[in-house]
Amino acid sequence: MAESRLTTPSFLVLGIIDKLGEASPYDVKVEAARTVAPFWSMPHAQVYAQCDRLVEAGLLSQDRQAGGRNRRLMKLTAAGRAALEEWLADPAFVPVEARERGILKLWFGARPEVHSPVQIAEHRRTLADYEQLAENVGTLLTRGQREALEFGIRYERMMVDFWQWVEQRGS
Repeated sequence: MAESRLTTPSFLVLGIIDKLGEASPYDVKVEAARTVAPFWSMPHAQVYAQCDRLVEAGLLSQDRQAGGRNRRLMKLTAAGRAALEEWLADPAFVPVEARERGILKLWFGARPEVHSPVQIAEHRRTLADYEQLAENVGTLLTRGQREALEFGIRYERMMVDFWQWVEQRGS
């Protein structure tokens, strides 16, 4: 087994494959886009690179399907499952990096009266999407999934409030 430093994207891949049972890199990419993308985006190329690293590290096993596109299906190994369980049990705090383009633009002198209305409208739209999702499938989600969705709802509410504050300061 090769020595490999695991990162949050590594655990994203391990977690998705754990939930699916077995998956191709494409399956991981699709499931990430369908589920965790609102709060943790990961470029498609990074999904494929992580899968390769995790196979090389012995945390995933891989079988090639015969014929067709020679798809490879991956499963967690015992070491992969242990690494995922250890990561899930670790309560360590890691500060959040917001990475909001609108905030960066404000910092460098963008005009609040131009950006605030757009930001308010977009955050309201996203908030409505999350609230609709909670209403439609909220009872089907696991506790952790529902809590992650609640984070998205509260975050969008906070962003609407923030941009309204920015807009009002200009009045």
